[in-house]
Amino acid sequence: MLKKLVFTLIGLAILIGVPTLIKLKQFETMGAAQMEMPPETVTSDQVRSQRWPNTVSATGSLVAVQGVIVSAELGGKIEEIAFESGDRVKQDDLLVRIDVSAEQAQLRSAEAAAKLARINLDRNRDLRANKTVSQADLDTAEANFKQATAQVDNVRATIAKKTLRAPFAGQLGLRQVNLGQIVEQGTPVVTLQTIDPIYVDFSLPQQQFSILEPGTEVQVTTDAAPEKAFSGRIIAVNPEIDQMTRSVRVRATLSNQSELLRPGMFANVEVMLSDDEEVLAIPATAVLYAPYGDTVFVIDQVEDEKSGEKQLVLRQQVIRLGATRGDFVAVVTGLEEEEKVVTSGVFKLRPKMAVIVDNTLAPEAEMEPTPENE
Repeated sequence: MLKKLVFTLIGLAILIGVPTLIKLKQFETMGAAQMEMPPETVTSDQVRSQRWPNTVSATGSLVAVQGVIVSAELGGKIEEIAFESGDRVKQDDLLVRIDVSAEQAQLRSAEAAAKLARINLDRNRDLRANKTVSQADLDTAEANFKQATAQVDNVRATIAKKTLRAPFAGQLGLRQVNLGQIVEQGTPVVTLQTIDPIYVDFSLPQQQFSILEPGTEVQVTTDAAPEKAFSGRIIAVNPEIDQMTRSVRVRATLSNQSELLRPGMFANVEVMLSDDEEVLAIPATAVLYAPYGDTVFVIDQVEDEKSGEKQLVLRQQVIRLGATRGDFVAVVTGLEEEEKVVTSGVFKLRPKMAVIVDNTLAPEAEMEPTPENE
């Protein structure tokens, strides 16, 4: 009876245990299948050695070689305006004439007084030659003549100040006064700018001070003429370093015959140094930017331990970046030439992930990209 009970228990254990073991094995197999993710499809490019122009980039502003706001030196009523907004003028061209009728009357009076003083001086000189008058009388006559002459010059200077002329050749801006208007001293009349040639002022870090010298070529581009580069040369380097920014101000002059450049414009400046430099370059889209350091995903070919087949696996590599040119960025440290890096979708990748490379639809990186506007 006891043996029969034992055999019965063993039979039940077998009947219960075998299906359970089978189910556990199936779950284990399903879990393993779920853990093995399929390879991710990515685009890639090689780390290439390129020769780039040795340049230093900066941002600056365009400044007129000569530029002023022509203002009234003395107050009065405007009786003549000899220009229109936007006119081109030569040096000493008449711009505005302010009423000088009162000064003209003063001038006639001063000239008459000066003429009389001249006659008295000549008479006293003749009398002094005959010793008829004293030397004191002659000195008084000479002083009176000089005072009268000075008064004439003073009135003429006042008339000249009420006649506004162009201090230099250039282009006028918008007229800010009207005929018959009463203006005060310092009232702005019109702006005058010389725009060909034109200056560009920019700043560079103090580390670049030793390589800056007059005559160095610069290339300037602006949003106003994005497809055109303007050539110029450095004419001056400020000898003083700004204590707040630790930067040095530089001025270059540009030819502006087309007059596409105007004072006040924002400008991108490239300082062209002597020799080209050789760099390792990758597409900028390959870089995963992060506060703790920039990285890329390098594609390594490794052998699978189980199957023995070769597959492509990702390795995350910390790099240090340099300058940028078009779609490329220079890598200072972290990569070797001919290594392959992922060039798209790097934000969704992780180290040791298996990948498949497919560059069928990958856009080609260019040094001078020109996107088409459709």
